[in-house]
Parts: sequence; structure tokens; C-alpha cells
Amino acid sequence: MFNHIAALATRRPRLLLAVAGVLIALCGVLGSGVESRLGAGGVTDPSAESSLVAAAVEDHAPQAAPDVVLLVTAPEDVASPGVAAPGLRLTERLAETPGVEGVSSYWRTPVSALRSEDGRHAIVAARVAGDEQAVNEAVAAIQDQFAGERDGLDVAVIGPGAVYAELQATIREDLARAELIVLPITLVILLVVFGGFLAAGLPLAVGLASVMGTNAILMGLTLFTDVSVFSINLTTALGLGLAIDYALLVVRRFREELVATDDVATAVHNTVGSAGRTVLYSAITVAAALSSLLIFPLYFLRSFAYAGVAVVALSALAALLVLPAVLTLLGDRLRPGRSWLSRRRRATAPPTTPATPPPAPAAGGASGGLTVGAWASWTRGVMRHRWVVALTVGAGLLILALPFRGVAFGEADFRQLAEDSPVRAAQQLLRDEFTSGGESMATLMLPAGSDTDDIDAVRDAVLRIDGIDDVEPVPGTGASVSTVVGDLVVPAPGDYPVLLTVTADADIPLASARAQEMAREIRALPEAENFSVGGQPATLVDSQDSIGSLLPIALAIAIGSALIIVFLLTGSVVLPLQAVLANGLSLTAMLGAIVWVFQDGNLAGLLGFTPTGYIDTTVPVLMACVAFGLSMDYGVFLLARTVEEHRRTGDLQEAVATAMQRTGGVITAAALILATVLIAIGSSRIANTQMLGFGVALAVLVDATIVRTTLVPAFMALTGRWTWWAPGPLRRLHARIGWHEEGPAPVVAPATAAGTRHETPSDRVPVLATTAEER
Repeated sequence: MFNHIAALATRRPRLLLAVAGVLIALCGVLGSGVESRLGAGGVTDPSAESSLVAAAVEDHAPQAAPDVVLLVTAPEDVASPGVAAPGLRLTERLAETPGVEGVSSYWRTPVSALRSEDGRHAIVAARVAGDEQAVNEAVAAIQDQFAGERDGLDVAVIGPGAVYAELQATIREDLARAELIVLPITLVILLVVFGGFLAAGLPLAVGLASVMGTNAILMGLTLFTDVSVFSINLTTALGLGLAIDYALLVVRRFREELVATDDVATAVHNTVGSAGRTVLYSAITVAAALSSLLIFPLYFLRSFAYAGVAVVALSALAALLVLPAVLTLLGDRLRPGRSWLSRRRRATAPPTTPATPPPAPAAGGASGGLTVGAWASWTRGVMRHRWVVALTVGAGLLILALPFRGVAFGEADFRQLAEDSPVRAAQQLLRDEFTSGGESMATLMLPAGSDTDDIDAVRDAVLRIDGIDDVEPVPGTGASVSTVVGDLVVPAPGDYPVLLTVTADADIPLASARAQEMAREIRALPEAENFSVGGQPATLVDSQDSIGSLLPIALAIAIGSALIIVFLLTGSVVLPLQAVLANGLSLTAMLGAIVWVFQDGNLAGLLGFTPTGYIDTTVPVLMACVAFGLSMDYGVFLLARTVEEHRRTGDLQEAVATAMQRTGGVITAAALILATVLIAIGSSRIANTQMLGFGVALAVLVDATIVRTTLVPAFMALTGRWTWWAPGPLRRLHARIGWHEEGPAPVVAPATAAGTRHETPSDRVPVLATTAEER
């Protein structure tokens, strides 16, 4: 396969680039505006009990689950005749808006929950028919028609639909700003690594092409399924980060092969067969970890699998197919020393005299530069003190994870919006001035035909739970009632369910742990066999139960795929276990940090978010899958070279030291670029996006700077010759299906006068520097 790819790139480079250019342009057109088609929900299990109740409410009492809420502020009491008349007109105008149904208001149904405690504010609530796209369009139209001063009333458009629309707009603006920040910074890093604009621009171009292609894929997916707007952040982060990483490997290796072979076509063939092979291993590893999110029914999590697998595949395809064609055409212009920066270094470098000979090559490595030699020296020191390093670093990482023991799960609400958001301010007013924030704690659904005894028994049982304030009909259903149970008016038995709304004490937030406990207590009642429970706390409980039940399967997929991939790469059963353990430890700092910062509120002032006291249930699962995949990505870089060096030398310590020496700089540069992109994404004004960006960036940096440089060598030193052990049947299996490098074992040629170490094309990972001049 790699030979065919290289042959196509060297024989038909212009044709390949022409086809790629047309496809990229088409993707740019098809993917434009994808953010407006993405949803901001997806954190509920559509088959859960609470989702079934929500569907029944939407069908039979849409006014009880409004997408849009008009928060009306009056100059006097909203019950006064001077306010009631314009309030009714406002209600009727909203009811006449296309796509709007289930309109209720204080002036139509004078329920206490629709009027503020001070009497100055009232609610007009409505449900929008259709999917999230229809809701977005309706919210935009309603804001244009109703927001502001109307008939002497001050009107603010809020509700879930308005919050979601604000989230989408903010994410779109923040993403554009992040791209403007990260692109020049990334270019500067690449210039430092490559020393020239031409070589530095290639990885950046591959990253942008991957992002454009993934946007087009997401646009196509929106025609068939729901996709979360938050996935666009992962698309940008992985599209720029991984594509640049892969291109960095390929371009680096091409420059090395160009120096070694002095022939462009041969250099391209050798590059595809070595660095291209590593790119493929890495892409499979990351895609396998992200694909574990597909098993969850919550489309928020599934969306990140769609976006992640697509962008990883496109990044690998671009690095394997398109980039070699570009290298073929550019050829000698990418040779080290041809850039203005290299020429400037050469012009300013002190002349070398016979009295000052060039440095000798470092043991086990390339030329004798300080940075390259430092990696090998450091690794040998780590392996000599393996017990101290393994215990100290491992214990330190576990200590960093301790805050995660106190994690409290909830659901993100309007407080993740920026503090200066008008929607957030109005939503906060709703929470502060209305009983239970104007929302019910739970909705009870009794089956159609329930008699008065059943309804009375359910009501009495629920009211006995500590913290429950009242149980009454869903607002708006009183128009079709004919049965009185005590002081409760309910719909007459018929062919539709009986819906009751439960309100809790005002000091119990709906996303709190106490509210979730109350939802579980309601479901644990003996009478619960006669009704179903919905509402926000019940939805949170169902989401946590759904994630908790499927999380072991997701972990088995991610870990199992990692074990299989590393076994196919190395032929060992010990190395896969070490890789999974090391990658698991790289997540500890991230998990502890998200609780310490985003749940407990430390650094909230610096980062500009409002702590809520809990973490969105879905976010840690998402972050763990993404970070685990990226850690495996860097692990493949190091292990591929370690296997090669051990095959050449048979010495474990020297194999690890040489592999670290030759990949340490590349891994560090790649991690720095990816962390830069993630931090730029984390500069968003949305709290969940901040958590995703900063948390995964921390995991990437910990993995590249601590785990990969200390724990991995220490683990290999601890297992010694057992590092390569596998039982006989698995050894024979690996001999048949394992990922082997073709050709003879590498042979080290004598160093050139410039200090360059020539190696065979089987090298998988490029070096940080290929000539003394480039260093």
C-alpha cells in the first residue's frame, strides 16, 4: 500500500493535487455555515423515562415545556388593568407567530408560577414545533419582533431556545477569534522547528484542509442526525493539531531522506514507507479511542465521535496522499539549509577552525547537538533510577487526581454564558424573582384513564417527600378538566395521559444533587408503578445512569483497541499494558484540575466563568476519550522507534535512549502546537468549552513532558528483558498479522563531516535536526 501511494505521488503529483484542490474547494463550499445547523443539546438519553415524559408533554401540553419565554417587566403590578391589556395583546401576537404553539401567560392563566414575587414581572411561554434548527430560526424571528419595549412593557426573550442560540453565536465568534490567534502562533512554532516559511507552511495547509473537509462531513451528517455545536471546537483543535503533527513527521522525515539519498523520488518513497506508516498507526489509535463515544445514546457525545474520527481520517489521508505529492513538486527547495533562516544562521555562525573540530556524534543518536544528546542522557538517567522515578512521578500524578473524588455531576445551564450576556442576565432574573425559577422540579405522567383515587394517592405520596412544595396540574391543562381531587383540578379520564407538575422549595436548585436525590425518591415510592417521572433532575439522573451503564463498554473499546494496536506494533503483551497504564496516568492531572478549577471555582476570576458547584456529566467522559487517544498518539511515535532500535541493537536501554533522542523533540514540538490550539479554543467565553480546551491541553502537556519522558522509560527499565515477552501462540500470531517494517534491519552509516547520521528508510520517526547547520 505504501509503495503504491509513493508511486502515485511521484508519478502523478499534479493530477493528485488537482483532484485534492477541487475536493478541498468543494468541502469549503459545502461546509460553510455548518455552525448554524448544529444543536446545543444532546445531553439526554432519548429512550429514558424522562425523555418519554418530555415527549408526552410536548404532544399534549406543549406550554409546559417552552422553548421560548418572554420575560415581561411592567412599570406597575402585572395584574393591574393597565398592564393586563397589553400583556394579553403580547400573548396573542406570540400565538400568531408561525411555528409557535402552546402559548401560555400569566394573563391567560393566572398561575402564581407565571408571576414574580414582587408582581413587576410576568412570563409568556411558548413551544416551537420542529427540530433544533426550527427553534433557532423561530428564536431569531421572535427576538426581532418582541425584544425591547412593546406597548410600555419591557420584553426580554429567554428560555432554552434563546440560551442555545446564544451559545451557538458565542461559539462561532470565539472559534473565529481562536483561529486568528492560533494560526500565527502555530506558524511561528513551525518556523522555529523548520527554519523556513515553505516547509513551515505545509503542515498548516494540511491542518486547514482537514478542518474544511470535516466541516463538510458534519454538514452532511446534519441531514440525517443531530450534531452538537460543541463538536466544532474539537474539529478545529484536532484538525489543526493532529494534521500539523502528521505533516510535521512527514516533512521532517522527507528532509532527512533528501539529505541521505540526494534524490527526490527516493526520498518520497522512503518517507511514505517510514513516517507515513507511523501516521497510519497513530490515526488508527486516535480514531479507535474516539469511536468509543459512538455507543452512547446522547448525541452530544456521539457528535464528538463523528467529528473526531472524520478529522483524524482526513488528516491522515492528507498527510499520506496529498503531502507526498507536494513534496515531489517542491523537492530540493525543502532541503535543509535552503531557507533564509538557515542562511542567516550560517552567516552569523563563528567560523570553524581546525582547532575547534565539530562535536562528535552522541551515543545512540544523531549528530552531537546539546538538545539531541540531552534526551538520551536524560533517558539513561531515568532508567538507572527507575524505581525512584516510577514511584515518585506515579504518586505525584495520583495526588493531582485527588480533587476528582469530590466531583458532583449536573447539567450546564445559562450560567456558562458570558457574564455580560443579556440573555444570561434576564435568565438570572427569572431564577431570582420567580418561585423555583419559574420551572417545575418534576413532571409526573399518569396513564390515560387514571381515576381520582390513583391521582390522589400519587399526590399525597409525593407531598410527603422532604423539600416538595406543591403538586398541581401542568399549567394550561385546566381548560379541559372536569374532575376535582381535593383542591386539585385534573383532566378528565380520556385517551391522553394525566400530567402533574411538582415544584420544590425555592432554595433547591434544579441541577443540584439534592434535586436529583428527590427525583430518585419519587421514583422509589410504592405508587411509582402508576406514573413516570420527568423534569430536569430526572433527566440528569437518567443521563448519569445511561452513561454509567455504558461507560465500562466504552472503556473496554478504548483500552482494548489500544492493547491490540500496540501488540500489532511491538509483538509484546507487556508493552501494551505499560502504554495503557502510562496513558491512564496522563489523565490524572486533567481530571483533578477540572474539579478544582471549574467545579470548586478556583481561578474563576482569572478565566472569567461562573462556578456552578458541579460538572456537566458528559464532559469528563468526552475529555478522557480525547486525551487518552492523543496520549496513545504520542506513545505510538515513541514505541515505533523503540521497536526499530531494539531490532537493530538488541539493547533495551540504548533502544529507548535512542528512540527518545530521535523523537523527543518532535513529540515536544507536536504537543506544544496541539496545546496551543487547545488553549486558544479554551479562551472561549463558554465555560464548557473552556473546560474542554484547557483540560485536554493540560493532559497533552503532562503526557509529552512528564509521562512520555519519565514513566515510559522507567516502566521499560523495570520490566527489562520481559518488556518484549509474549506467549508462543501470540508470537506466532504477530508473525502472521503484525505490523512489520519491510526490508533489512537498519544499519548506521558513518557520520558526515557535518555530523549527520545516515540511516536506512526504515526509520519511522524523523529527527529534530538533520544537519548541524539546521540545528
